[in-house]
Formats: sequence, structure tokens, C-alpha cells
Amino acid sequence: MLERALYIVATPIGNLADISLRALEVLKSVDCILAEDTRHSRTLLQHYSINTPMSSLHVHNEHGVQAQIMQRLRDGQSMALISDAGTPLISDPGYLLVQAARAENISVIPIPGACAAIAALSVSGLPVEKFCFEGFLPAKAHARAERLQALSHETRTLIFYEAPHRLVESLEAMVKQLGPDREAVLARELTKRYETIRKAPLSILQQWVADHAEQQKGENVLLVAGYQPESVDELALTAQEQHLLDILVKEVSPQQAAKIMAKWGQRTKKHYYQFILARSGSA
Repeated sequence: MLERALYIVATPIGNLADISLRALEVLKSVDCILAEDTRHSRTLLQHYSINTPMSSLHVHNEHGVQAQIMQRLRDGQSMALISDAGTPLISDPGYLLVQAARAENISVIPIPGACAAIAALSVSGLPVEKFCFEGFLPAKAHARAERLQALSHETRTLIFYEAPHRLVESLEAMVKQLGPDREAVLARELTKRYETIRKAPLSILQQWVADHAEQQKGENVLLVAGYQPESVDELALTAQEQHLLDILVKEVSPQQAAKIMAKWGQRTKKHYYQFILARSGSA
């Protein structure tokens, strides 16, 4: 018999065979399964002959049903939270419930499994030692551009989810804000029949997706190589510039130091900022 707890259960992102034996046992044994879309999840449960009752928990009702779910947990019931696909809470609802359960010292137990972001990263051919998961970019063009601009000097591999109807627009924004030559990977429909994994510079990837309508369908993970600063030698400054920059970086942030230098010197803010990053990377 399972202990009273909230189980966070990862489910397949496509291929129904990608589920753990432990996940199946938990889903069969809990008192109730909380599903993002009960109609969608029913396919998985029927495939494995799981008859556990389901309730709905999604982004639009998470606040409204939380009190009822928490009372059932207090009464000693065990509950399993699943999303439509992959690991719950990763760009999916459930955070508020987990937070509430932990606040009352109710056990929250992970049942690990598939995650589209990690699956895509593992086959991307991009650096995996450090990465930054950004989830979905803002839907509006201006906010999207601002977010990408803020990430333009992030050195870790960037991971995004993107809706099919915004895929081309997001790639276009990435070309503008991150540069056309930045290496990127589109991992589409992972583990499904039309799985596609394509690695190319952003400009080529953007054009390829724009030219092929079939690539604008389904679930997408976009991965972009982190910013690689030029070498210190390539960004060489005068002795006077380096001396002033040494003083500034001890007093203010790298961004602010670069901004001040750009007002005083003959180079751009970007040039000075790249020099700071390159030097710190070679230290």
C-alpha cells in the first residue's frame, strides 16, 4: 500500500512504452490521478489497463480545486499528478499544489521519467555541462525580442519550448537577437512517428522551417548554443582602456562598466562587454 503522499509522475512524451514500471505501479495504486487533460490521459491509462479515478487539474482551475485536493491529502489519500506529457510542472501546472503540500509537511514524491527538454539536450550535439531552460518565450513580438536580447550573452546552452504556430516567428527573432550563425537544434515530435532532429546555424534552420510546412506542426524543443565571446587578443584594447576598465569592473557590474566605457572610448558597449567576458573566461 502506498504511503499518503502527492506523487509527481512523469509520463511518456510520445511513445507509450517510455514509462517506468514504478510509474505504472503508482498510477494503479493511488486513490486519484490528477490529470491536466483527463481525455488525453485516458489513452495512456487504458493502454496499461489502469482504472484509477481521475480528476482535472490544469492552468485554469488550479486555484479552484486546490483546497479540495489538499483536504483529501490531509484525510490520508494518495494522489498522483500527471501532465499531458513528460514531467509535471515543467512548463505545466502543479507548482501551487506542490507548494501547498510541502507547506503542510505532506510528502511530495517524484516518480522520474521522460522530459522533452532533457531528451532533446541529450541528442543535440550542443554543450551539456551547463544549460538554461527558458520554457516558452513570450507570445508578443516585442516581449519576445526583449527576452532574447537579455539572453544574447548567456554562455550556457539555451533550451526553449515553442508552439507550432509561433515557431517561425521565434526563429526569426533568434536570428535577429542571437545572430544568424549561432548553432541551434530543432527537436520536433520527439519519440513520435514524425520525430525530427535538425542541427544548423539559426539562419539556415529558420529558413528550412519556413520552407517546410510540415516542420511547423507538433511539439517543439529549440536548443541554441550559448554565447561564445571572442578571444581577448581579437578584442584588444589600448593600455589606457584596459586600465580604466580594470577600475570600473571592481566598482560596477560588467554591463555598467561596458556602458561607461562606450561613452568615453572609441568602441561600442558590446565590444567592451565582450572583452570583459573573454578575459573572465580566460582567467
